[in-house]
Amino acid sequence: MTKQSNRNLHRRRLTVGLFILLLAVCASAFWLLFSPFKPAEMFEDLPKRYTYLEAEKPGQPELHMMSVSPDDIVLRADRLPLQEIHAYGINGGFFYENSLLSIAVQNDEPTAGKRSDYGSGWSNVKYARGTLVWDGKQRKFSVQTVSSADEIKVRNRSHYWAQGGVSLKLSDEENWQTISIDQHLPYADEPRMRSALVYNNAGQLWLVVTPTLSTATDFRAALLDSVPGEGREGIFLDGDGSSQMNADEILLTGDGRMVVQMIAVSAEE
Repeated sequence: MTKQSNRNLHRRRLTVGLFILLLAVCASAFWLLFSPFKPAEMFEDLPKRYTYLEAEKPGQPELHMMSVSPDDIVLRADRLPLQEIHAYGINGGFFYENSLLSIAVQNDEPTAGKRSDYGSGWSNVKYARGTLVWDGKQRKFSVQTVSSADEIKVRNRSHYWAQGGVSLKLSDEENWQTISIDQHLPYADEPRMRSALVYNNAGQLWLVVTPTLSTATDFRAALLDSVPGEGREGIFLDGDGSSQMNADEILLTGDGRMVVQMIAVSAEE
């Protein structure tokens, strides 16, 4: 065999080796993005301060739900896909590029910047929208339609959190669609992945994500059928590829995109 033949054989072997390596890398990336289950060790050192529930009824979107004490909620802005964040929880409000378009405020401090900053989480940008508020002093949930955190009504402004979205109006079958149009719910009639926050009159808070492509009507109907408790109310959160969940039981990655804000479960002892 000539030297030229040896060189050609070496090149072919190198090319095949690189191709196999590239396939392995792509397969690993695909698994991380689209596998519904997480590596077992991903959250093993975190305290598990939530209860998990899954609901799948015929003809309805599949719901994955985490029940969390409102005292254990942490609003954070990591600007990462949730699968890269070492915390339990789900995606938060609407955003554009790196700017948060929904209220995300804890103890009167916006999550993603300063009060005066565009996209900091102090305002529901452009529209007054349904904002879920936990008043820690009164021990009470509410959904308030506001444009900014200045308008939020609570007993003590150093003891509350507020998450913006679009009102679900679970107790108002007649008007909820009109309200969702007024609050500019994106892609309401298109099949998309979706997420929500729902509370009941027993003080339970549910963080909900569906990986099922569904309309707002179908998602809301599933919430009414499957979220436990009476007197339920809540908000739509961001949806589509932003619909993501980190839990021991399941890892929902949406389309793997960066989300500006997360509704996380506290890891503090």
